[in-house]
Amino acid sequence: MNSFKILSFKHAWEGIITAFREQPNLKFHFFAALGVVFLGYLLQINQFEWIILLFLIGLVISLELTNSAIEEIVDSFTQEHHPGAKKAKDIAAGAVLVAAITSLIVGILIFLPYFY
Repeated sequence: MNSFKILSFKHAWEGIITAFREQPNLKFHFFAALGVVFLGYLLQINQFEWIILLFLIGLVISLELTNSAIEEIVDSFTQEHHPGAKKAKDIAAGAVLVAAITSLIVGILIFLPYFY
């Protein structure tokens, strides 16, 4: 692997670590994901269910990282109230919310049968 690729991975990890330290919502989603993985392990869910859950975990975490990046970019351009800035931040947050609610519903549909 050349040094450019290694540097790219280094920057990506720095971004994830920075977001984890600074963004409470990312921490929430991360620990919720750990809980889901632990529950999946305890209940011995099947391979297809793992694929679905891991995909949704990746989706929510990725969208939360994207939302954080959008907020940082918008805030770097203006600290004043601007309707367009608010709209961009709200839309990005809405994307996370849609993915999180969808993930919750899918998680319930996957895990509920294991309790009955």
